[in-house]
Amino acid sequence: MNQRASRSYRTQAIVLKHREYGEADRVLTLYSLEHGKLQAIAKGVRKLKSRKAGHLEPFTLVALQLAKGRTWEVVAQAEAQKTFQNIRKELSLTAQAAYLLELVDRFSYEEGPNRALFQTLAEGLQRLDDGFSPETVVHYFELRLLSLIGFKPELNRCLACEAEIKPEAQYYSPKLGGVLCPKCFSADPTAWRISLNALKYLRYFQRSPWSKIKGRVIPVEVEQEIKHLIQHHLTYLLEYNLKTPGFIKSID
Repeated sequence: MNQRASRSYRTQAIVLKHREYGEADRVLTLYSLEHGKLQAIAKGVRKLKSRKAGHLEPFTLVALQLAKGRTWEVVAQAEAQKTFQNIRKELSLTAQAAYLLELVDRFSYEEGPNRALFQTLAEGLQRLDDGFSPETVVHYFELRLLSLIGFKPELNRCLACEAEIKPEAQYYSPKLGGVLCPKCFSADPTAWRISLNALKYLRYFQRSPWSKIKGRVIPVEVEQEIKHLIQHHLTYLLEYNLKTPGFIKSID
């Protein structure tokens, strides 16, 4: 029997965002392990005496008891499991964590579970909280996200002629979903030039487990190139700009 078919069920979730509703309620956007993306209402959570408020903030990994409602699920119980306090203490980390949450929110729909995506988000938040290089954590997360939602970039063969990419500067096409060799630039005149070093980092991040990545600190000039390239790719897929990159830039 589908657990969500019953009137009440438990789930583990990460709070992506919330908005005020009525005089004392909040509507939460959650990404859960067992059910994917959910909308839920926390009734009375804005009252001073509410015991749930501290358990339902963004960046929180929480165990929930939810009840079926007409429009949204209803939060019956909430117990924070991880609050990622180091992220909350530093504005730059808060901004990076908000970016991860925004990516999951924008690229996911209420269409059932994606356990790998939930785990990738939980791991990304934990790595930021643990003090790993934020740029390394974020770019590793971005590439994992793209793979999990079906947009894994092709970084090894030219998308036009299918020739193996040589160790030289290439072109990157968000429209086509990966690299073009210099001979095939005309396949997408809007493609961006990508340096050999940036391509090497992207390929290494894409194929390697976190255990091999975690000690890496990307050189500043390469990191800036990778950041602009991935942002351009994400914007192309979404057809609009994300909000958090602008905030991150404003506090750098």
